[in-house]
Order: sequence, then structure tokens, then C-alpha cells
Amino acid sequence: MSQPGPDEPPLAAPRPSVFLERQSYRRRRLADAARILPFLGAALIAIPLLWPRADTDEGGVSLSSAILYIFICWAALIGVSFLFGLAARRMSSSDEPRAEGERWRP
Repeated sequence: MSQPGPDEPPLAAPRPSVFLERQSYRRRRLADAARILPFLGAALIAIPLLWPRADTDEGGVSLSSAILYIFICWAALIGVSFLFGLAARRMSSSDEPRAEGERWRP
């Protein structure tokens, strides 16, 4: 290729890569999932509000079944939060620098 003339714009410098390293990408996706979890939990717990009552002629859902569903959702949200916590702790421990004695040796 030839040099750009006075009427032509200068060639653009190559742009750096826009890809993130794998560990950073996973950490951000885990944080995104943790931010969505309360909204997912609120939606799951609100579902019984849409169910018809058992005392209607349509054969709705009994109150005990609705409470059991809410308890299962609550327990599942606690379990998923626990798993997110373990994953976050594992990712942060792999990112920590080694002990001072291991890093520097004269």
C-alpha cells in the first residue's frame, strides 16, 4: 500500500481486542446472575397470586399447596444464593496474589 496523500485521511491504528479474559468474564456473568436472583425470586413467589382459589367451582389450588410451593421456592433461592457465594469465593481465591514470601525472593 502506498502512503496516504494530502487529501486522504491517515490510516487508523489497529484497535485493541475487545475480548475479556475468561476469568473476568465469568466473574461478571456470575455477578449479573446474582443481581437478577431477587427479581426471579419475587416473580416465583408471586405466581400463587395468579392461581384460582380452591373454594371456587373451577377446581383451584388449595392454600396448603400454595404455601408448600412458596416454601420450596424460598429454599431453592437460598440454595442458589449459597452456590453463588461458593462460586464467588472460589473465583476470588484464585485471583488473590500468593503470600508475600512466595512472591518475592532475593
